[in-house]
Amino acid sequence: MSVAAGQQPFRGPPPLSLYVHIPWCVQKCPYCDFNSHALSTMHAAIPEADYIAALIADLETALPLVWGRRIESLFFGGGTPSLLSGEGLDRLLAALRSLLPISPTAEITLEANPGTVDAARFAEFHAAGVNRLSLGIQSFNAGHLRALGRIHDDRQAREAIEIAARHFENFNLDLMYGLPGQTPADALADIDIARTFAPPHLSCYQLTIEANTAFAARPPPLPAPDSCADMQDALEERLADAGYRHYETSAFAQPGRQCLHNLNYWHFGDYLGIGAGAHGKLTLHDRVLRQMRWKHPERYLIKVAAGTPLQDEFAVTAADLPFEFMMNALRLRQGFDVALFEQRTALPLLCIEDELRQAENDGLIERPTGRIVPSDRGRRFLNRLLERFLVDRD
Repeated sequence: MSVAAGQQPFRGPPPLSLYVHIPWCVQKCPYCDFNSHALSTMHAAIPEADYIAALIADLETALPLVWGRRIESLFFGGGTPSLLSGEGLDRLLAALRSLLPISPTAEITLEANPGTVDAARFAEFHAAGVNRLSLGIQSFNAGHLRALGRIHDDRQAREAIEIAARHFENFNLDLMYGLPGQTPADALADIDIARTFAPPHLSCYQLTIEANTAFAARPPPLPAPDSCADMQDALEERLADAGYRHYETSAFAQPGRQCLHNLNYWHFGDYLGIGAGAHGKLTLHDRVLRQMRWKHPERYLIKVAAGTPLQDEFAVTAADLPFEFMMNALRLRQGFDVALFEQRTALPLLCIEDELRQAENDGLIERPTGRIVPSDRGRRFLNRLLERFLVDRD
């Protein structure tokens, strides 16, 4: 593919991260639209050895696209990566290090479900090299956890955090708001309980009903939009008072504790994704490449064995790059330096000047010297802001 008109060759690739997808869960949550697959009574444990071998083979196939590039962060997501054994994770990390140069200071995150962990396993994860844990707490209210179909209760949530804090200096708690039957006071109660554990990082998401989920088929009664907005405003204020910086749409961190892996996404960095259904974005000399692995675990294992782990691969057009960049960078409350746009897209900012000017006129962005920043209104109506940069196909 030749360089598109108006687009220069990329001067060099951005930072590179590695994402590893573990697709199994004990059971599928009714709100989840991620590529996760519940274990059955026939298969009460994941096929760990076969899957780790497939991940290694998948990475070996991808190596020519990332020769010489260093991994700056590594993220094990799912699904429920904490279903892996400590020995299995150690073996996998050793293989990854043998195939790729991983920075000695790399942030290595593993997602964990409070219902699938114990102290010994957390210790093994840490010994294997994981230095950041992300716990899917969602709520400390037993009734709300049942409504969400979670396999843990409020007691297990607290115990999991206590264990995580003993083994990991750096950890994140995932919380949700706008839950069935939840009030703003309930949402703040979850925040206040979470704060007692002094987590370095908190992710707070509003529950939304996604297509092809159990909740989409049988929607639960959710709080009114105004009530959810009140929850969001209240938790943002409460966390700000506690010293947490709201640095991204759903992310709050103590100073210096931002998630480096996710920041690479928001800065439109590169990431290689391996595992069933994993997505990747790689910058080559003359194009940005998008990849997706085969989604179903069994099919993924078969395809990797045949040397064809990719289900889809395509180059992002120059016309689509501005939207893809903005879809990430405008999630950051401090916005981005204008030079970053040109570095990551190889396009001049002038190509979207009309859209930027209109967004500024509508109060959706601000343009301090050398930066583009979403306004309070732009953050609240982020989808409306992003639509300004969509390519009109008509």
